[in-house]
Amino acid sequence: MRARRLAAVTAITCSRAPLLFAFLALTVCDMLVPVTLSNISLHIASRWIALALLLASSLTDLFDGMLARRWGVVTRFGAVCDPLMDKIFFAVVFPTVTALFLLGGEIALGALSLVFTALHLVRDMWVVTLRSLAAGKADLKADFVGKLRTATSFPIGLAAYCRIALAYKWDWLASERAGWIVAALFAFGLVLNVYSAISYTRRFRFAIDDALVPGAPSSR
Repeated sequence: MRARRLAAVTAITCSRAPLLFAFLALTVCDMLVPVTLSNISLHIASRWIALALLLASSLTDLFDGMLARRWGVVTRFGAVCDPLMDKIFFAVVFPTVTALFLLGGEIALGALSLVFTALHLVRDMWVVTLRSLAAGKADLKADFVGKLRTATSFPIGLAAYCRIALAYKWDWLASERAGWIVAALFAFGLVLNVYSAISYTRRFRFAIDDALVPGAPSSR
């Protein structure tokens, strides 16, 4: 029973990557194939399927950890793989919605999404660097701000995709108010990213100081 539960949790965690790559493939095809009267239904269907894939990938982040703790199958692989899947989500979804905004003529939201995406990825690289410096010297688990930043990234990605891909169905998604809501979500995400980077820098400042000591071990 425990082996089956572990396999189920691991499958849920790892399923995020293929779900996201399927989302990316559908979205790229939707962007590259011109919309005509003969294929508009296919474009609409692909967008709904892409949204379902994006939603499913977001939900796996909620259920894999919850099930692992409930079933007592928390493993080191899961602890490492889960944040990896999160990073795949960020690396796939945010550049994709940035491209959709820019191709759809929403330059302001596209520019904001671009800044958010760049800062999001740079923050991740910085935190990985800090954890590498502090490995074996401190607890490397994510803090509250880091967890909050990750958790809010999923609804931000979903809201941004809905704004550009499903506005054909609901006029309010294309409204100025909806645009401001998406912009506010991106702004909130930007603040969280900056605060999280500062928080981790303060937390692992000792590791930076240690690494700056002449003669300290180096990989160079």
